Amino acid sequence: MTALDLAPYRGSAETLLVGSLLLDVVMLGCTYVLTRRSVGRALRPVRTMTDQAAQWSAVGSDERFGTADHPAELARLGASLDALLDRIRTVLRHERQLTGELSHELRTPLTRIVMELDWWRARPRTDAETSAAQETIAEAARTMRTICDTLLDDARENALNPATAPGTTDVVPVLDGLLRRIGTPERVRTALETPTPVLEAGVAPALLERILDPLLANAVRYARSRVTVSAWRVPGAVRIDVVDDGPGVPETFGDELFQPGRRADPGDGHDGAGLGLPLARRLARAVGGEVSHDPGHRTGARFTVSLPSG
Repeated sequence: MTALDLAPYRGSAETLLVGSLLLDVVMLGCTYVLTRRSVGRALRPVRTMTDQAAQWSAVGSDERFGTADHPAELARLGASLDALLDRIRTVLRHERQLTGELSHELRTPLTRIVMELDWWRARPRTDAETSAAQETIAEAARTMRTICDTLLDDARENALNPATAPGTTDVVPVLDGLLRRIGTPERVRTALETPTPVLEAGVAPALLERILDPLLANAVRYARSRVTVSAWRVPGAVRIDVVDDGPGVPETFGDELFQPGRRADPGDGHDGAGLGLPLARRLARAVGGEVSHDPGHRTGARFTVSLPSG
């Protein structure tokens, strides 16, 4: 009978088991490192796009990712982020517009209240005068409440129903319609020049008409033979030039041009109260745009409207 010592076999089995465990740990570690690096490299464009979207949304930028030169997954992500950025920019634009409108519309009734209080405190008043002052103040307060309710209700409706929010307007049809309805004299010819048939501005159609109507009316009123309207896109905005070949704006009147109730020549035979240009500028500024006059334009007058792009 022969006895066999199994201790060496047991030692070899234990060594093999420990080696296998160590190899498994090394393989798992390598797999984890490689997977982490691969996933990190694959998600790096997503992190970059996320950071860019956060930066653009903070300032309402018109920069967008687009879908070109991106893999299908990143293209879909870019399209989703672009839609979100468009919504954020629209909300910011509406917020600025609401703030501007509230500031302007509340100024008049608030001024009436302050004036009535100053007038009432200036010297003793009769009961009738005091009652009249109180009624004026109450009416101004009711006006302020109506203004606030109207503007806030409109803003709330736009927020709840973004599909109807006045975010963008195609400028070309609005200009064409205004030129057709403006009532041009027979001696004056109008022309609309635009490099593209579709040109979107970030304002409501009615507001765009209210901004442009005074400019076109003045151009047609003072033009000798021609009014030219040009519209094109510039970085982040839409620019509209209204040019006529009339006498132009006197140099001495340039500083008063956009002041309410001011006219260069009240006796020129033309109707007007001097309120159109100030209103156009106020409305444009309320949506982040501008209306300006070019004093360097010598042949007639040139007014420029700049509005945020749609």
